[in-house]
Amino acid sequence: MKSQAARIVESDTAPEAAPATGSYLEALHLVERLHRRLLDVIKDEFERRGREDVNSVQALLLYNIGDKELTASELRSKGYYLGSNVSYNVKKLVEAGFLHHARSKLDRRSVRISLTNKGHEVHEIIRGLYEKHARTIQPIGGISTDDFGRLNTALGRLERFWTDQIRYKL
Repeated sequence: MKSQAARIVESDTAPEAAPATGSYLEALHLVERLHRRLLDVIKDEFERRGREDVNSVQALLLYNIGDKELTASELRSKGYYLGSNVSYNVKKLVEAGFLHHARSKLDRRSVRISLTNKGHEVHEIIRGLYEKHARTIQPIGGISTDDFGRLNTALGRLERFWTDQIRYKL
């Protein structure tokens, strides 16, 4: 007897599943492109300010750290960092004076990181950019609070679906 997951996978490979496959693939491409476009928007903001001391990936990382004190592994596990080389960017941000790093008092193997004043400046630039976008997205972009509510619900479900795929090896 086949499991429900196996029956769903089989039924999804049937010809009538093609429109759903197309929508799913389109959504995947949009998510990818949107993240790259966000990095472009951040890069543009720093270029307008004449800031070349931090790149968009690093600026987003500093924004996501905010007032927290984290380890590098927490950056990855909590989703604050989407790249594969978090150690490289953390090292560069420490060298450039954007991050403090110190050995944990409880576990000497672990290094805790937090923002310096210079890191907080970058955080504030991104926060201001996001606030400006939140104020102008409906009148300029035509995206309402209700639209974001539905989008966030769908993206949350997609994240749970992918998490289940990994966790339960579906």
